[in-house]
Amino acid sequence: MDEVSSADLQIPAEWDDVTPTWMTSALATRFPGAEVTSVELVLRDDGTNRRARFGLSYAGEAGPATVFLKAADPGHARLNAATGGLFNEPRLFTSGIELPIEHPAVYASLIDEPALNFLLVMEDITARGADPRDSTRPLTIDQAVTGVRGLACLHRAFWDHRLDAHDSLSWLEQLVAWKGMRGGIDIGLERVAETVPAEVRTLTGRQIEDIWSDYISTMPDSPQTLLHGDPHVGNTYVLADGTVGFLDWQVLRRGNHALDLGYFLQGAVTVDDRRACEADLVDEYQRALGLPDDEQPTRAETWLRYRASAAHGLALWMATAASDTWQRPVVSRTLAQRYAAAFVDLETIGAISELTAGTAARPPLASPRPGRTRARPASGR
Repeated sequence: MDEVSSADLQIPAEWDDVTPTWMTSALATRFPGAEVTSVELVLRDDGTNRRARFGLSYAGEAGPATVFLKAADPGHARLNAATGGLFNEPRLFTSGIELPIEHPAVYASLIDEPALNFLLVMEDITARGADPRDSTRPLTIDQAVTGVRGLACLHRAFWDHRLDAHDSLSWLEQLVAWKGMRGGIDIGLERVAETVPAEVRTLTGRQIEDIWSDYISTMPDSPQTLLHGDPHVGNTYVLADGTVGFLDWQVLRRGNHALDLGYFLQGAVTVDDRRACEADLVDEYQRALGLPDDEQPTRAETWLRYRASAAHGLALWMATAASDTWQRPVVSRTLAQRYAAAFVDLETIGAISELTAGTAARPPLASPRPGRTRARPASGR
């Protein structure tokens, strides 16, 4: 991956401040002969981050016709900083690391830590015919196959000592449990109560948060790898050939491989498709992981941790379903329902008990503070 940062560029305070001169500099590393003559804001979609698509014109040699910009939103920057994830994505794309998985190209990555701000100038994936998805437009099984293969390739490349060998990723932290979701989970449970299994309806927000914390406590007790960290279906897109790509690397972390696998698979397809095909899809992941025999986790190990991982999706999306701020209600409620079904089908509580048997009691819930990577309600791109 080419260096995509520029010490000479300043982060524009407003999208109106993006000028042809600024954009020419932003594209200079990847398109050194391109001179931008005009920029047009064609789409603005600000949320937990500021997002915009620009159309570009050139004099002479051309660069991309459109680009996508993503920057910190002042109203959410402190919350994102407290998760330890505000700068994860821009740091990743200035690290020189090659990601062996389909993802948008990044042309420039800017970080202003004192101002809690960053900006990414990225490929507009729709120019390649990419079709962004969310829970209302789930993946087909064939598409999900390409997604689990991609995640397996990512995990294999950074498995165990391979991750530690990358000094440029020394800042990457592990997920830790934190307190504060239970109230939101209670509200989310009320909102989706009639559409989730009775076994979930009888739980309280505190119980779901504690089950989730028990699961998170098992993460360090296994080989670590580089995780996307947030590969729910709303952070995916599908190319014309059916390949699934992954957006939004802001919740990047180190941890056990099954967190990505479960969080992706249990929410990306319908409940019926998951029930019919998830065993085969986990087998496909195992084949694609393809580590040396002395490093490859057994099918039983991956399956156990996959079953346990439903606690993660359930807690985060029940909390997300409590509010209309993070996601559209239909999106968050649909995912809460899918993870709730997986939680029951996969007997997640029993799987977590197997993982924690014989280990020390669950550590106390941690209060979030800057510099620690914690989970948060799902935010999307």
